[in-house]
Amino acid sequence: MSIDRDQVLRAAAALLTRKATASMDEIARAAGIGRATLHRHFAGRDALVRALEELGIAEFERALDRAHPEEGDAAEAVRRLIAASEPVAGILAFLFTENQLYEDGVNEGWNRLDARVQALFRRGQEEGTFRLDLSAAWLTEALYGLIGTGAWAVHDGRVAAKDRTRMVSELLLGGARRRMER
Repeated sequence: MSIDRDQVLRAAAALLTRKATASMDEIARAAGIGRATLHRHFAGRDALVRALEELGIAEFERALDRAHPEEGDAAEAVRRLIAASEPVAGILAFLFTENQLYEDGVNEGWNRLDARVQALFRRGQEEGTFRLDLSAAWLTEALYGLIGTGAWAVHDGRVAAKDRTRMVSELLLGGARRRMER
């Protein structure tokens, strides 16, 4: 029987986001496969988490590509990025809170993504759209956190999926926008 590896990873992320201590048995059940099948694809929890990290990085990079963050108004580019991130939001929610990923150093893919997102926020600061007292690095972390929180809220039924992008965008941009001095 052939399994959809990405679907297994998505099911694992959804479960692990809500129950970080879930066993491999629980993950297999959530994915609709047997434990032995799960172990054939992922030797253990660490291998599974690393695979989730690689998938999350690749999908968020594709979202960045689709959003064209270097084009147009910086605030609109942020909105496009948040919308483009919807398919990967659940995985990002898990990864954002999975501290063990960083014990042996940050995956170079995160550095690449961070650089691209920070460049978008710096561009917005240079154009006068975003506040200068909030670093581009902080705005990037806030973006990741809000994308993850939005995914959790949709998953738990507290926010309608159709409202997620607008709510995340408005909250982030409401705090990030530069205000004119009176």
